[in-house]
Amino acid sequence: MRRYDPAEIEPRWVERWEREGLYRASEDPDDPRPRFYALDMFPYPSGDLHMGHAEAFSGGDTVARFAWMRGYNVLHPIGWDAFGLPAENAAIKRGTHPKEWTYTNIEQQAGSFRRMGMSFDWTRRLHTSDPEYYRWTQWLFLKLFERGLAYRKLAPANWCPKDATVLANEQVINGVCERCGTAVVRKDLTQWFFKITDYAQRLLDDMDELIDWPERVVTMQRNWIGRSEGAQVAFEIAETGDRVDVFTTRPDTLWGVTFFVFAVEHPLVPRLAGAGGTSAEAQALIDRLAATPLTNREQAESREGVHLGVHAVNPVNGERVPVFVAPYVLMEYGTGAVMGVPAHDQRDFEFARARGLEVRVVVRPPGEERDAAAMTEAYDHEGVMVNSGPFDGVRSPESIGEVIGWLEEQGKGKAAVTYRLRDWLISRQRYWGAPIPIVHCPEHGEVAVPEEELPVLLPDDVDFRPGGESPLARHEGFVNATCPTCGKRARRDTDTMDTFVDSSWYFFRYCSPGDPDRAFDPEGVARWMPVSQYTGGVEHAILHLLYSRFFTKVLYDMGLVGFTEPFPRLMNQGQVIYGGASMSKSKGNVVEPMPLVERWGADTMRLTMLFAGPFEDDIDWKLIAPDPERRPGVNAWLGRVHAAVFEAAGRDAPEPLELRRLTHRTIRGVTEDLERFRFNVAISKLQVLSNEIRAVLDQGGGAREAATALVLMLAPLAPFAAEELWREALGNPESVHRAAWPAFDPGLAAVERVTMVVQVDGKVRDRLEVDASSTDEACRELALVSEKARRAIDGREVARVIVRAPRLVNIVTAG
Repeated sequence: MRRYDPAEIEPRWVERWEREGLYRASEDPDDPRPRFYALDMFPYPSGDLHMGHAEAFSGGDTVARFAWMRGYNVLHPIGWDAFGLPAENAAIKRGTHPKEWTYTNIEQQAGSFRRMGMSFDWTRRLHTSDPEYYRWTQWLFLKLFERGLAYRKLAPANWCPKDATVLANEQVINGVCERCGTAVVRKDLTQWFFKITDYAQRLLDDMDELIDWPERVVTMQRNWIGRSEGAQVAFEIAETGDRVDVFTTRPDTLWGVTFFVFAVEHPLVPRLAGAGGTSAEAQALIDRLAATPLTNREQAESREGVHLGVHAVNPVNGERVPVFVAPYVLMEYGTGAVMGVPAHDQRDFEFARARGLEVRVVVRPPGEERDAAAMTEAYDHEGVMVNSGPFDGVRSPESIGEVIGWLEEQGKGKAAVTYRLRDWLISRQRYWGAPIPIVHCPEHGEVAVPEEELPVLLPDDVDFRPGGESPLARHEGFVNATCPTCGKRARRDTDTMDTFVDSSWYFFRYCSPGDPDRAFDPEGVARWMPVSQYTGGVEHAILHLLYSRFFTKVLYDMGLVGFTEPFPRLMNQGQVIYGGASMSKSKGNVVEPMPLVERWGADTMRLTMLFAGPFEDDIDWKLIAPDPERRPGVNAWLGRVHAAVFEAAGRDAPEPLELRRLTHRTIRGVTEDLERFRFNVAISKLQVLSNEIRAVLDQGGGAREAATALVLMLAPLAPFAAEELWREALGNPESVHRAAWPAFDPGLAAVERVTMVVQVDGKVRDRLEVDASSTDEACRELALVSEKARRAIDGREVARVIVRAPRLVNIVTAG
């Protein structure tokens, strides 16, 4: 028997698997197997693999391998999200070129993935920074441009002075750039947008097709899209006659309007300030806010603002109310103007109290008088309308529909729907990205680059240091062009695209990555998509996932795909932290996975990640591996499995009935666990089975059937160890990863079930259904991996575990 030595075993199988082409998806139309598209969110090449990669890809790879063994033809591709600001900043810091830095990191990560034993189909590898890829990113831009979904406008943006580029709101954290920590300012720029708002309602409606997404991700997307129903109401500026529409979800409070507020960016503000004699005061506010990130505006103090010296006429009662400009109103939401109803909106209430404005109650609690002068906060609950003309005594909010109908009859407003979602800003004033394929002609304006001239290549000889404009604008060879329409001199657009554009369609390209004539083969997409299982971090809940859904709907409308949702099933992994905090070089708490892989083996790293807890929960590396010099427990377990399987394979002896029963119960249980991504529970069951195999062997019994099943079930989780045992110990000529997943005999697997109570320090924390024949060790392991029990333990040291199988387990913590 060979000693368990992952340093010798694992590299040998990496080379063998590649030579055998083990993980290539079949495109044979006569292949009878059902298809399974296992997709991992592709990595950004910022260096070698980190702990987050090790966790996420261990889970995704387990899903793919499990599908292979269950008879699927599996597509499990890999690529790199290779464009982006981090590469450019790193290149500037190191005095190298972004391309060199990026591709060096890609090769390093590719080598690490191979060492980790990932079951990727390497023939489908792609990089978004390859011209062969971004040619089609540019083509997709032109398709959106043709359909009126890509447009250019002057708009305020978050600007990082150090990186000299626009940042999305999500890239501004507490007023500073998430990448470099520089204070972000506001800057007005002419930029490109994708009109995702045209798809807002469809993005909401089609959530019914997301049949297996984490509920929190669905909720985050719903909130980000933010549908609001209400009324659009027309006010008029008394001094100028300008009509100003506002959107309100509470038209039942129109009779309580006592002031009117514009966002500082609203185009009417300068003219109205001029009419009211307040230009200097208004401009001072505008100038000061120019140095404030857009994100900070959402938390602006409600009391700040400037009276413009003009009045708005309330259409429901003809009252003239003062008009202000204030930072708490955002141009991005609604119409950029709001009616102030201080009695029933908290921000309006604080603004009114600070300025001595009237607070008028128009909705009061049933049967209760409400003194406006005595109010300390706004009343925004249901009640009865008062001081509201024809609607006095009508219950609210049931009255909202009646009020909207009345507004429509009177010609004063209409029913309306608005969304929090804004159009997608895709312009970036940096070098390392896909150039926007537009030429600006003095005569013909924005002209699309002809498709046959794609890709618009990114030149290598560019001074990409930040300089307040796109580095491409300083490259004469790139900028100077001819208009495709008239042939006269023109200028290329010098912005590059947001890298989320690249990642919004890569999963289509995997279906036919070498196609030289199309972004993707529609027939290939029809064969493989929608994706069977998507795996990645919850940090992409809004941007990447929302943009990918948008792109898919556009492609559906173009007739290129036959579905509207690319990922019906989504699995999120937790974050790997250290000592309760995110890993970062500045904190000095970074643990690199590859040195641990080289020392203890890739299977050990994978099992450690998957056994640490529920896949969607965070993993605190300090708690699960506090001593880097100590042999990991799963490594020692693999050593025991290795020895037991070799021994069982060489012994010709009867197998006890109870071991056979446990084997079949384990097959049933592990199958269910892997279907539900309960990797930690599956591993626990395999440990129980391996311990029973050891006990039978020590008593002189046989265990080959159990050992064979154990190796098959271990294969998706620890592929190297399983392959070594399958071929070398059990003598099989073909790979375990092409073997059939074991089936269980219902008769042997049948067992009485009882409820086991799990306590932590004497308090009931969970109840689990377990086999009546469960051993002390099995009950102990199940209790320790219970999510509710782990939450109650909250990182404390477990002093002892009291087991009264199969009914009770009490976990006692130290202190």
